[in-house]
Amino acid sequence: MFREAIRNFAQSEVAPLVDEAEENETCPVELFSKLGKLGYLCPGYPPEYGGGGLGETGTCIMVEELAKVSSGICSGLMVQSGLATYAILTHATEEQKQRFLVPAIKGEKVTAYGLTEPNAGSDAAAIETTAKRDGNSYIINGSKIYITNGQTCDLVTLAASTDRSKGSRGISTIILEKDTPGFSRTTMRKLGHHSAATSELSFEDCRVPVENLIGEEGRGFRYMLEALNPARISHSARSVGLARAAFDATLDYAKERKQFGQPIGKFQAISFKLARMAIEIEAARALLYQVASLFDEGNECRKEAPMTKHFSSNVAIRIAEEAMRIHAGAGYLAESTIQRYFRDAILYHTTEGTTEIQELIISRELGL
Repeated sequence: MFREAIRNFAQSEVAPLVDEAEENETCPVELFSKLGKLGYLCPGYPPEYGGGGLGETGTCIMVEELAKVSSGICSGLMVQSGLATYAILTHATEEQKQRFLVPAIKGEKVTAYGLTEPNAGSDAAAIETTAKRDGNSYIINGSKIYITNGQTCDLVTLAASTDRSKGSRGISTIILEKDTPGFSRTTMRKLGHHSAATSELSFEDCRVPVENLIGEEGRGFRYMLEALNPARISHSARSVGLARAAFDATLDYAKERKQFGQPIGKFQAISFKLARMAIEIEAARALLYQVASLFDEGNECRKEAPMTKHFSSNVAIRIAEEAMRIHAGAGYLAESTIQRYFRDAILYHTTEGTTEIQELIISRELGL
């Protein structure tokens, strides 16, 4: 029932906004409140805070269906339902949940996740942004890059070092609000995901109240790792959604496009490509929902989450490339959705940890 509902929302409310969002390189923020009012924005979160109570499986259903329509728009909504709010859900006080989490789940406030920096990406422990205690405040200095929702966010769930001498054990999670003096943001233009608002964030002597600290000081790196596993699972749902959209469009094209007196799908060279594409999508989707189910049962999925992220992102990239090849010149046109799928899919190797980082984690979980 939820899949049908979110699919209808994606077609009626999201699809009409995609072209303009891509052209203007902006995210239609009105979708956050529309989804929030329906209880669709954070379907995996508990009902007492406004969520749907559907667990990671529910989040994956939402992400998959939205990604079929727009991976860019989906990415902003996905951050809101996961990375940017997960630490608040799992480690914030009740007062903080009412202040930050509930408005985010309702779509009244847009959230961003401030982790990546110019010198801290795969090596997340190398964070240079600092938060120095000064009485009842933290003074924050530094910068973040490639931040989804950065240009439109009301809140930033920020990873900052409160004690540089302790390395990863000195990283804390702090909520910074958009009207904080010294906070600024600059739009970053990208190859794909034009409909996601991506920014560089800068912090210059930003004074944030101590009560905006989430959980314990120095535990932020642990919170980050906890958030990444469900984020990798939902990332897989985005990959599956895009792959399915590219496949469906290509299958229709192969049935309609004629060469040498017959639809190109009748030629073995094309039909076998489509057969392999269908197999890969079904395999990726099966793995995705198996891992989501494991997570909902209480499994941390420290190995399985990287596995599904690794596999599904590679599938999405291969499907998008094959779709481009089958469409040939028609796919290369600027107005074609196929070239958008291709540009968007390329990013999947990178976000929520690069493919190589997933392999590193998996190998360690195998005891190597």
